[in-house]
Amino acid sequence: MRKFLTTIILTFLCSGVAHAATNINTASQTELESLQGIGPAKARAIIEYREKNGSFASVEDLKKVDGIGAGTLKQLHDAITVENEQSTESTKISKKTEKE
Repeated sequence: MRKFLTTIILTFLCSGVAHAATNINTASQTELESLQGIGPAKARAIIEYREKNGSFASVEDLKKVDGIGAGTLKQLHDAITVENEQSTESTKISKKTEKE
């Protein structure tokens, strides 16, 4: 039984399960807080910015939120996306942003 459970666990860990990127235009407080480097205050600031200014047009727009800078964006680049109702296009951080 122990070998069986070990095999199942190893299979799961090695299967390369991909996690979907978090859409910053629709993510809840809890979803945003699950991102590395985003705590309750930053998550709240993202939601408040979104409510006041509308959806983010690109991932780079996240820098308009107080407390979010180029370093945070670089850290999150594989974990976040921007999808609008009008477009399902995912936007990643450009190389230009990483150099800033």
